Amino acid sequence: MNLYHCTIDLKDDTRALGFSQLVGQWMDLLKAEGRIRNWRLLRRKLNLAADECRDFLLEIEIDDLAQLDAAFRFAKSDNAQAEKLYNQLHGMIEVAKFGLYRPFPDPENAERMGLL
Repeated sequence: MNLYHCTIDLKDDTRALGFSQLVGQWMDLLKAEGRIRNWRLLRRKLNLAADECRDFLLEIEIDDLAQLDAAFRFAKSDNAQAEKLYNQLHGMIEVAKFGLYRPFPDPENAERMGLL
């Protein structure tokens, strides 16, 4: 299992509840299509965070990089519902920062492996 981590600030005119509902629709569609394993959306509490922390944290569980690639491809597929949700969601976001994490230590000892 890998964790795709997104920190998000919304545009000033975006309502947080509308954003969370749209995230739910989009993530549930990705999950139903088998493009992600699971997800959760969190919001900063009581404004307790460092300056570089964003207002929202979206965590997306994926099995591997192939599943993540499939999720990215689905966002720009010929599926009209997917395209509409993706575009609406991105229209609400002012800033998004991303990271990909894995369990550590991992069973494959990936840090010890090299290609050469």
